[in-house]
Amino acid sequence: MRELQLKVTERIHAIKIPFKVPFSPEKAVDRFAFVYLIFGNKIHLIDSGVAGSESTIYDYIKAQGCDPNEVSSLLLTHSHPDHIGAAKSIKNQTRCTVFAHTLEQEWIEDTEQQFTERPVPGFQTLVEGPVEIDTLLDGGEIIELEQGISCRIIHTPGHSKGSISLLFVDDKSLFTADVLIYPGDLPIYEDISACLISIKMLQKIDNVENLFSSWESPIQGQDNIIKRMDESIAYLERIHYAVINNSSKEKQQNIMELCQKVVDELDLPPFAVNPLVAKAFASSLAAE
Repeated sequence: MRELQLKVTERIHAIKIPFKVPFSPEKAVDRFAFVYLIFGNKIHLIDSGVAGSESTIYDYIKAQGCDPNEVSSLLLTHSHPDHIGAAKSIKNQTRCTVFAHTLEQEWIEDTEQQFTERPVPGFQTLVEGPVEIDTLLDGGEIIELEQGISCRIIHTPGHSKGSISLLFVDDKSLFTADVLIYPGDLPIYEDISACLISIKMLQKIDNVENLFSSWESPIQGQDNIIKRMDESIAYLERIHYAVINNSSKEKQQNIMELCQKVVDELDLPPFAVNPLVAKAFASSLAAE
């Protein structure tokens, strides 16, 4: 899986960071996450990718005729490995200000605790260590990153309890991180009900021309953005009904057996039968 680097708007640039998740000694799954750079008088980074991604990010910055030490802000959309993996190195080198939601603080500042509570395969190779958050967010804030560049923080839980989306009004750009689940992709989230509420809230935002997700290339045009959000809602609803239809209320549910049935019905790859996906499916049972 190759890196993808592109200039999307006059000051927003996207970098696709590929990585592998070793679900077993025999099976490593190709994944990727987008990080975004906003160029002004300074440079502002949205998420950091996995451990080691800083070299790719710095090379891109240099290719634009800038110095990596111009990175002034690092906005972490949530605490998962593919978003905070290189944050420690980036902060240590650039002395940038790190922003994140209050509900993600424990897992960002204590990555060992995160691994204990959410043991993602290959975690230690994906995250280089904890990073201190300089500015804690609750949602609703308007952050002025520099004169002429500000963003509104939107608390969009579901994928994780402290996930945030970022709205840059002047750029007509919305960054949703992992809030929108890509149809047919691995269902990884904590709370399906919160996911649906968050997406429907984002749908009400007017005048968005650019949608930036972590799981797919940037989407431009209001009609395309509306369609994409509708597709995400439809996929989540399909997952929910598949879970409910395959669940058993007559005996205690074996969640991994249920996961296998739902994965089969959704025609997902075999490696989707894993604890992270099973936890996502379990949230449908809690929603009943």
